[in-house]
Amino acid sequence: MPAEEALPRGNDDTFVIQEHHARRLHWDVRFEREGVLVSFAVPKGLPPLPDTPRLAVHTEDHPLEYATFEGTIPAGEYGGGVMKIWDRGHYETLHWGDHKVEVVLHGSRVRGKYVFVNRHSAEEQRDWIVRRVDPPQRKDFAALPVFVQPMLPRKGGLPPDDDGWAYEFLWEGERAQVRVEGGRIEVRHADGHEITDLYPELKGLGEELGATEVLLDGELIAMDDGRPSPDALRRRTEAPDARSAKRLVSSAPVLYLPFDVLHLDGRSQLDQPYSRRRQRLRKLHLEGESWRVPQHYVGGGADVLAAALDNGLTGVTAKRLDSEYEPGKRSANWRVVKRRR
Repeated sequence: MPAEEALPRGNDDTFVIQEHHARRLHWDVRFEREGVLVSFAVPKGLPPLPDTPRLAVHTEDHPLEYATFEGTIPAGEYGGGVMKIWDRGHYETLHWGDHKVEVVLHGSRVRGKYVFVNRHSAEEQRDWIVRRVDPPQRKDFAALPVFVQPMLPRKGGLPPDDDGWAYEFLWEGERAQVRVEGGRIEVRHADGHEITDLYPELKGLGEELGATEVLLDGELIAMDDGRPSPDALRRRTEAPDARSAKRLVSSAPVLYLPFDVLHLDGRSQLDQPYSRRRQRLRKLHLEGESWRVPQHYVGGGADVLAAALDNGLTGVTAKRLDSEYEPGKRSANWRVVKRRR
């Protein structure tokens, strides 16, 4: 949201939401009320679905001028980090009390009825719960799945209809899905069990995506001398616990290569063609130190395979441009192509 646009002044009926990359990412929801901004820090942002309550910490009131702030709070100061305006607009008050605030938001991004509730004692009055009362803003909004059974390739040769296929290098890594919700990540192995604590260097991926809610499919690799190293990766996958994994981050860092997007901001992508899923994945701009969208090449399969082999890789994965994502299926629409030279 443009910083130069001031919060619309009203009669206790304006609000602003600021995305705050402090020590932990959160969203500051602030309501103009009796000359101040009544503020809640919501760690995962306002819930898009009803009956999915989230924590909302009631913080100190802020001056009205704070509603237009965007910028960097110096490290070491209270709330140090980058803050940007995520949404703003007007709100209707349905109830405003010491233990319950019920409002209808009319923002650029968020619209609908929300209730903030505190049922704790006076000593715990900072911890509230916020939930959405209305149905989702979009009728077709679908909840973000925890996990989708991975689509698997078959073995085969280069397809004859080359122009209808895309080619990705075969990294021989560890298949993994990353789920991002409210700036927090969950990492799951191809069999569905959670392995988040074993890869602490991926935590920043959630903060980079912010309010974007997505389920990614990809693979984890570890590099040695510029090439994927099965031995280095094995050190990470066999780490017995989170503490051991944390110690290995510097000596055997992993790189996550997301090659597909399965769900994005309330919409399943499974029925979309590979070419469109890839386009949407690229628009997420995932280029961090520990994650990177791998290149794909449309057509020219023989040249891509030759380049893979020249660089010490074992082959390529060919994927039909018009293919949907087929959960749990070993499909002819994806094929692993290897060739000895």
